[in-house]
Amino acid sequence: MNTEITIQDLDDATEEWIREEAGRRGVTVDQLLLELIQKGISVERQSSPIPAYDDLDSLAGTWTEEQATEFLNAIDDFELVDEKLWR
Repeated sequence: MNTEITIQDLDDATEEWIREEAGRRGVTVDQLLLELIQKGISVERQSSPIPAYDDLDSLAGTWTEEQATEFLNAIDDFELVDEKLWR
């Protein structure tokens, strides 16, 4: 995928550093910025990991009595057995 992103309102000092750093490393400005963005994303992901959940504990006990009753009424039909299917 070849996507373009434009950065607006970049201050002169930052732009100068980017150009000098790209020259020092012998890469294009685009290559340098891509590397810096990828490193920044990696650092961000490590510093604020998304918690992995394997259960619904955080939801347990959060329904009101009215919500629980409404849910149980909505699934009442699932308790009915069709005798024709079990013959």
